[in-house]
Amino acid sequence: MAVNLQKGQKISLTKDNAGLSRIIIGLGWDEAEIKRGFFAPKPQAIDCDASALILSNGKLVDKKDIVYFGNLRHLSNSVIHMGDNLTGAGDGDDEQIIVELNSVPQNYDKIVFVVNIYQAQKRNQDFGMIKNCFIRVVDGRNNSEICRYNLSENYDTMTAMIFGEVYRHNGEWKFNPIGQATTDGSLGELSKRYM
Repeated sequence: MAVNLQKGQKISLTKDNAGLSRIIIGLGWDEAEIKRGFFAPKPQAIDCDASALILSNGKLVDKKDIVYFGNLRHLSNSVIHMGDNLTGAGDGDDEQIIVELNSVPQNYDKIVFVVNIYQAQKRNQDFGMIKNCFIRVVDGRNNSEICRYNLSENYDTMTAMIFGEVYRHNGEWKFNPIGQATTDGSLGELSKRYM
Protein backbone atom coordinates (compact mmCIF):
# COMPACT_ATOMS: atom_id res chain seq x y z
CA MET A 1 0.00 0.00 0.00
CA ALA A 2 1.35 3.41 -1.00
CA VAL A 3 2.37 5.93 1.64
CA ASN A 4 1.05 9.51 1.36
CA LEU A 5 3.94 11.67 2.46
CA GLN A 6 4.03 15.07 4.12
CA LYS A 7 6.60 17.70 3.16
CA GLY A 8 10.03 16.69 4.47
CA GLN A 9 8.93 13.16 5.51
CA LYS A 10 11.72 10.96 4.18
CA ILE A 11 11.15 7.30 3.31
CA SER A 12 13.54 4.46 2.55
CA LEU A 13 12.90 2.94 -0.87
CA THR A 14 15.23 -0.06 -0.75
CA LYS A 15 15.01 -1.04 2.94
CA ASP A 16 11.37 -2.15 2.78
CA ASN A 17 11.45 -3.23 -0.88
CA ALA A 18 14.15 -5.90 -1.13
CA GLY A 19 15.55 -6.23 -4.63
CA LEU A 20 14.16 -2.88 -5.80
CA SER A 21 16.35 -1.73 -8.67
CA ARG A 22 14.07 0.23 -11.00
CA ILE A 23 11.77 3.04 -9.95
CA ILE A 24 9.50 5.23 -12.00
CA ILE A 25 9.12 8.81 -10.87
CA GLY A 26 5.67 9.97 -11.94
CA LEU A 27 4.99 13.70 -11.99
CA GLY A 28 1.55 15.17 -12.59
CA TRP A 29 -0.42 18.40 -12.71
CA ASP A 30 -3.60 19.89 -14.16
CA GLU A 31 -4.45 23.38 -15.33
CA ALA A 32 -6.82 25.14 -12.94
CA GLU A 33 -9.92 26.70 -14.47
CA ILE A 34 -9.48 30.43 -14.79
CA LYS A 35 -12.47 32.73 -14.84
CA ARG A 36 -12.13 35.28 -17.61
CA GLY A 37 -14.33 37.79 -19.36
CA PHE A 38 -16.43 36.90 -22.39
CA PHE A 39 -14.19 38.82 -24.81
CA ALA A 40 -10.88 37.90 -23.16
CA PRO A 41 -8.46 36.02 -25.40
CA LYS A 42 -8.15 32.29 -24.81
CA PRO A 43 -5.06 31.69 -22.64
CA GLN A 44 -2.17 29.59 -23.92
CA ALA A 45 -1.87 26.05 -22.60
CA ILE A 46 0.59 25.75 -19.73
CA ASP A 47 3.57 23.60 -20.73
CA CYS A 48 5.25 22.16 -17.63
CA ASP A 49 8.58 20.41 -18.13
CA ALA A 50 9.90 17.79 -15.71
CA SER A 51 13.65 17.31 -15.37
CA ALA A 52 16.12 15.35 -13.27
CA LEU A 53 19.35 16.87 -11.94
CA ILE A 54 21.90 14.17 -11.15
CA LEU A 55 24.21 15.44 -8.42
CA SER A 56 27.63 14.48 -7.11
CA ASN A 57 28.17 15.43 -3.44
CA GLY A 58 25.00 17.51 -3.70
CA LYS A 59 26.32 19.55 -6.66
CA LEU A 60 25.57 19.64 -10.37
CA VAL A 61 28.98 19.09 -11.94
CA ASP A 62 28.16 19.07 -15.66
CA LYS A 63 25.18 20.11 -17.79
CA LYS A 64 25.23 16.54 -19.21
CA ASP A 65 23.91 15.52 -15.77
CA ILE A 66 20.56 17.21 -16.52
CA VAL A 67 17.95 14.86 -18.00
CA TYR A 68 15.06 16.74 -19.64
CA PHE A 69 13.08 16.91 -22.89
CA GLY A 70 16.23 17.97 -24.78
CA ASN A 71 18.44 15.23 -23.26
CA LEU A 72 16.22 12.23 -22.52
CA ARG A 73 18.91 9.84 -21.30
CA HIS A 74 21.85 10.22 -18.92
CA LEU A 75 25.21 8.99 -20.26
CA SER A 76 25.15 6.16 -17.69
CA ASN A 77 21.69 5.04 -18.94
CA SER A 78 20.60 5.09 -15.28
CA VAL A 79 18.13 7.99 -15.63
CA ILE A 80 15.73 8.08 -18.58
CA HIS A 81 13.06 10.71 -19.31
CA MET A 82 10.04 9.19 -21.06
CA GLY A 83 9.23 12.32 -23.10
CA ASP A 84 7.61 15.73 -22.95
CA ASN A 85 3.89 16.27 -22.37
CA LEU A 86 2.98 19.69 -23.77
CA THR A 87 -0.36 20.23 -22.00
CA GLY A 88 -0.71 18.21 -18.79
CA ALA A 89 -4.18 17.14 -19.91
CA GLY A 90 -5.61 13.82 -18.77
CA ASP A 91 -5.40 11.66 -15.67
CA GLY A 92 -2.32 10.02 -14.18
CA ASP A 93 1.32 10.94 -14.64
CA ASP A 94 2.00 13.74 -17.09
CA GLU A 95 5.70 12.93 -17.34
CA GLN A 96 7.75 9.99 -16.08
CA ILE A 97 11.43 9.53 -15.36
CA ILE A 98 12.86 6.04 -14.89
CA VAL A 99 15.76 5.53 -12.48
CA GLU A 100 17.80 2.33 -12.59
CA LEU A 101 19.06 2.51 -9.00
CA ASN A 102 21.76 -0.18 -9.39
CA SER A 103 23.16 1.56 -12.48
CA VAL A 104 23.60 5.03 -10.96
CA PRO A 105 27.40 5.51 -10.85
CA GLN A 106 28.82 5.66 -7.31
CA ASN A 107 30.02 9.25 -7.75
CA TYR A 108 26.39 10.43 -7.88
CA ASP A 109 24.52 10.61 -4.59
CA LYS A 110 21.31 12.47 -5.37
CA ILE A 111 18.74 12.93 -8.15
CA VAL A 112 16.53 16.00 -7.83
CA PHE A 113 13.23 16.16 -9.72
CA VAL A 114 12.11 19.62 -10.79
CA VAL A 115 9.35 21.06 -12.93
CA ASN A 116 9.38 24.45 -14.61
CA ILE A 117 6.79 26.22 -16.75
CA TYR A 118 8.13 26.68 -20.28
CA GLN A 119 8.43 30.42 -21.08
CA ALA A 120 6.52 31.26 -17.89
CA GLN A 121 7.37 34.98 -17.80
CA LYS A 122 6.75 35.50 -21.52
CA ARG A 123 3.37 33.75 -21.30
CA ASN A 124 2.50 35.34 -17.93
CA GLN A 125 1.94 31.93 -16.31
CA ASP A 126 2.69 30.58 -12.84
CA PHE A 127 2.02 27.58 -10.60
CA GLY A 128 -1.01 29.38 -9.13
CA MET A 129 -2.69 28.45 -12.44
CA ILE A 130 -1.99 24.75 -11.83
CA LYS A 131 -3.69 22.30 -9.46
CA ASN A 132 -3.35 18.65 -8.41
CA CYS A 133 0.47 18.62 -8.56
CA PHE A 134 2.09 15.44 -7.32
CA ILE A 135 5.23 13.34 -7.41
CA ARG A 136 5.08 9.61 -6.84
CA VAL A 137 7.56 6.76 -6.72
CA VAL A 138 6.52 3.52 -8.43
CA ASP A 139 8.17 0.08 -8.15
CA GLY A 140 9.35 -0.70 -11.69
CA ARG A 141 8.93 -4.46 -11.16
CA ASN A 142 5.18 -4.45 -10.72
CA ASN A 143 4.04 -0.82 -11.26
CA SER A 144 2.81 -0.54 -7.66
CA GLU A 145 3.02 2.87 -6.07
CA ILE A 146 5.46 3.03 -3.15
CA CYS A 147 4.76 6.61 -2.08
CA ARG A 148 3.15 9.85 -3.23
CA TYR A 149 3.48 13.49 -2.27
CA ASN A 150 0.72 15.96 -3.18
CA LEU A 151 1.84 19.57 -3.51
CA SER A 152 -1.07 21.59 -2.18
CA GLU A 153 0.20 25.01 -1.11
CA ASN A 154 -0.53 28.35 -2.79
CA TYR A 155 2.04 28.82 -5.55
CA ASP A 156 0.88 32.14 -7.07
CA THR A 157 3.75 33.95 -8.89
CA MET A 158 5.99 30.86 -8.72
CA THR A 159 7.29 29.60 -12.07
CA ALA A 160 9.30 26.50 -11.09
CA MET A 161 9.14 23.81 -8.45
CA ILE A 162 11.53 21.39 -6.76
CA PHE A 163 9.19 18.40 -6.36
CA GLY A 164 11.45 15.92 -4.57
CA GLU A 165 14.67 13.95 -4.57
CA VAL A 166 15.96 10.38 -4.48
CA TYR A 167 19.26 10.05 -2.68
CA ARG A 168 21.77 7.44 -1.55
CA HIS A 169 22.51 7.28 2.19
CA ASN A 170 24.51 4.50 3.92
CA GLY A 171 23.97 2.17 0.96
CA GLU A 172 20.20 2.77 0.94
CA TRP A 173 18.12 4.72 -1.58
CA LYS A 174 15.66 7.14 0.03
CA PHE A 175 13.03 9.59 -1.17
CA ASN A 176 12.52 13.10 0.19
CA PRO A 177 9.44 15.13 -0.88
CA ILE A 178 10.45 18.80 -1.09
CA GLY A 179 7.70 20.92 -2.68
CA GLN A 180 9.75 24.11 -2.83
CA ALA A 181 8.45 26.69 -5.31
CA THR A 182 10.80 29.20 -6.94
CA THR A 183 10.60 32.13 -9.35
CA ASP A 184 13.29 30.71 -11.64
CA GLY A 185 12.38 31.45 -15.26
CA SER A 186 14.03 28.43 -16.86
CA LEU A 187 15.66 25.07 -16.21
CA GLY A 188 19.03 26.80 -16.58
CA GLU A 189 18.22 29.23 -13.76
CA LEU A 190 16.81 26.43 -11.60
CA SER A 191 19.89 24.25 -12.08
CA LYS A 192 22.19 27.08 -10.84
CA ARG A 193 20.81 26.42 -7.34
CA TYR A 194 22.85 23.20 -7.35
CA MET A 195 26.14 24.50 -8.77
